[in-house]
Amino acid sequence: MYDPSQLRTFLAVAQTLSFTQAARRLGLRQSTVSQHVRRLEDTAGRQLFSRDTHSVELTEDGEAMLGFARRILEVHEQATAFFTGTRLRGRLRFGASEDFVLTRLPEILEGFRYDHPEVDLELTVELSGTLHEQLAAGKLDLVLAKRRPQDPRGELVRHDRLVWIGAERLRLDPDRPVPLIVYPPPGITRALALEALEKQGRSWRIACTSGSLNGLIAAARAGLGVMAHSRGLVPPGLVRVPERAGLPELGEVDFVLVHGRRQGPTQGAAEALAAAVLAGGDRLHRGRT
Repeated sequence: MYDPSQLRTFLAVAQTLSFTQAARRLGLRQSTVSQHVRRLEDTAGRQLFSRDTHSVELTEDGEAMLGFARRILEVHEQATAFFTGTRLRGRLRFGASEDFVLTRLPEILEGFRYDHPEVDLELTVELSGTLHEQLAAGKLDLVLAKRRPQDPRGELVRHDRLVWIGAERLRLDPDRPVPLIVYPPPGITRALALEALEKQGRSWRIACTSGSLNGLIAAARAGLGVMAHSRGLVPPGLVRVPERAGLPELGEVDFVLVHGRRQGPTQGAAEALAAAVLAGGDRLHRGRT
């Protein structure tokens, strides 16, 4: 009933919230992407996206279709692998940004292990900037991380906005420097937060530094300050800082998959895991805020 190619296109649009970005990811024309979505909507008899010239959003039926599409494609891929007899082997060094530790990334990795039991997966969880450095040094084969602004590399997985978050009880004094909770260099969100405050002319101070996301979250929950974070990944117990606090806009952030240079069996395993991450991209968030 549902065409796998149309479901893949639907997932790409749902994860990027952009027909243009989905077309780039899939290597299709934008008109083809629109056609796939329209045909899927005709098959379902429901509108899956609400869209205008400025934005694309999932409807309630579109949210429901996400889970169905992902499961249908997973079974489709499993059947294809079984009957073609493809058996991936080797050791795959995968690096993931700590932003995704609190999402359902483990479920995606579990599914990958089930489909490819002979691939040894070596997982590294680090800052995005550090992961990019390790990939460039040949220490990783595939990375899921934030992309630096104006960096064209990588296959887009999620597009989101950065927002200021903190404890609900936190109150900022406009006459005092903004207390910041940040990763150490080369943290990408750290650099964007400092640049935004400097551009606004707002004074700031480093209230807490931690290389661990759990450390940053603990500091924020304790009310030590504010931190820049992806809007779709806001941890429990923290909220967006109200606009009345006058903090500057932080802009947008892309989460991408970037491949290393290794060839042979590792390349096939990296491509298979990348496909699994892209298919399960709707799991890589904590809900909308």
